[in-house]
Amino acid sequence: MAGDAVLIPDDRAFSNFKNECNSEDGWNLTYNKSGISVWIQILEEEKSLHKIKCRMLCKDVSAETMYDVLHDIEYRRKWDANVIETFDIGKLTVNADVGYYAWKCPKPLKNRDVITLRSWLPMGKDYIIMNYSVKHAKYPPKKDMVRAVSIQTGYLIQSHGPSSCTLTYLAQVDPRGSLPKWVVNKSSQFLAPKAMKKITKACLKYPDWKHKHNPHYKPWLYPEQSRLPTIPLSELSIQHADSLENIDESGLSEAKDERCEGSDDEGAN
Repeated sequence: MAGDAVLIPDDRAFSNFKNECNSEDGWNLTYNKSGISVWIQILEEEKSLHKIKCRMLCKDVSAETMYDVLHDIEYRRKWDANVIETFDIGKLTVNADVGYYAWKCPKPLKNRDVITLRSWLPMGKDYIIMNYSVKHAKYPPKKDMVRAVSIQTGYLIQSHGPSSCTLTYLAQVDPRGSLPKWVVNKSSQFLAPKAMKKITKACLKYPDWKHKHNPHYKPWLYPEQSRLPTIPLSELSIQHADSLENIDESGLSEAKDERCEGSDDEGAN
């Protein structure tokens, strides 16, 4: 995304994202067990800039349920323990909106947040949700957070029938800071697989939860249900990383309580 013009992704952008999710050229496999694989691409080591890709086979989850879970912001607040705050700001088109997301980072790192333009598209039996960072004047960086930059982040969901799918998560995020090496290692070896397992568990519980919480409200499928205000593209600009504060956290050691988390298996929520 060159310059400051904010563009809503077109079909070619979705196809390019899908191709990168499926390609393994130039990727280094760092984790492969229990049906979950994680790859890393180091882009600029001195800036902690890297891409991460996770793929997981979900044998008891339909692509449709996975798509709903990844969209449903109310449900995310329930199952995603890393969420500090998340909300939608406004809609751009029937399949694009702008939102805020803040998440917990491993201690003692500062927590991060982003403003992103998110877009989504069903492609036959597959689904894509992807985002990149934008700026909105009403939501400047906060003093107690580091504003990160999503260069491109998203999910590819591929159906394998009525009760099975593959989820691929692809992320290129500039954390705005020089991070210690243990952070990248922990992301690929522990945090990413753990997050994928949590998504699966969330999917298994979603039908019962949704039955009790606005069961027919799915604006990502039925745009006419959306309650979001429409915002013009002119209110947005590209979030360039070099315009944000860059902090050096490379010398920080992992907190003891983080190191002793033990198993990457989570109890039931």
